[in-house]
Amino acid sequence: MEAGATTAVKPGSARLQPFLDWARVEKGLAGNSLAAYRRDLLEFCTWCARRGVVPEGCSRSELQDFLLHQRERGLGARSVARSLIAVRQWFRFLGLAEAAQADPTQGVQAPRWGRPIPDTLAPAAIEQMLAAADEGGATGACSRALRRRDLAMLHLLYGSGLRVSELVGLRVGSLDLEAGTVLCQGKGDKQRWVPLNRRAQRALRRYLADRPEAAPGEVLFPGRNRRALGRQAVWTRLREYGRAAGLGGSVYPHRLRHSFATHLLEGGADLRSLQALLGHADIQTTQIYTHVAAGRLQQVYRAHHPRA
Repeated sequence: MEAGATTAVKPGSARLQPFLDWARVEKGLAGNSLAAYRRDLLEFCTWCARRGVVPEGCSRSELQDFLLHQRERGLGARSVARSLIAVRQWFRFLGLAEAAQADPTQGVQAPRWGRPIPDTLAPAAIEQMLAAADEGGATGACSRALRRRDLAMLHLLYGSGLRVSELVGLRVGSLDLEAGTVLCQGKGDKQRWVPLNRRAQRALRRYLADRPEAAPGEVLFPGRNRRALGRQAVWTRLREYGRAAGLGGSVYPHRLRHSFATHLLEGGADLRSLQALLGHADIQTTQIYTHVAAGRLQQVYRAHHPRA
């Protein structure tokens, strides 16, 4: 950049930071949620600037125009609803700070969307992926340490139902292999202990055998720079093992989490226990898996009932 040049400031970026600080401290929002709020609110402020509207003085009809603009851009109902939530929370903060005369979000309804049934993998497909990771992917060219790391990650994603953000945030000291548990930090910085099955414990012990000097505070799954793997890196590894297992490139971390929840529910787990294992704040979030189980029951009914 030439001397004297200035960096363009995105419309509204300065006024948003106090809100994001408030949301992080007072509401306990996680980094991913804060980043989503920032993106949505910057889009809102940019839209206001293009129309000569002061964001804090936005009217209800102008807000509805913004939401309509989002839909016309091709955003889905879920994304538009998330934008409205971000703007609503921002005006709530402005109201507390007496920085806005009125809240234009009052009475504005979010667009409805159908809750999609989670996409899962069959247990046999999971086994194929684990075998592919154990063999080092499609080429088999991975080192032993890398194969063991990836296999341990797969066992945690499926065997314990971790979110990918929880997985990459684990430290060596998060594991209690004697008790068979792992301590993960979920949304809103809430911690929970999750059980480890025997195969996951075995995979983790084999992996840690290659890191005998690892301190409790070290990242459990480091990349080449010894810092925590990024979420995208985990996605890339899973896609590779999915292809090696003949499952195509549609394998992603949350699909393993969906599979974990669905297989537990089909095996007889109760909804409250599943909620605790997944770290859901609201049981309504967990109830979506009952639709998957109901679908499975319908298949069994049609296959075996004489009058189905």
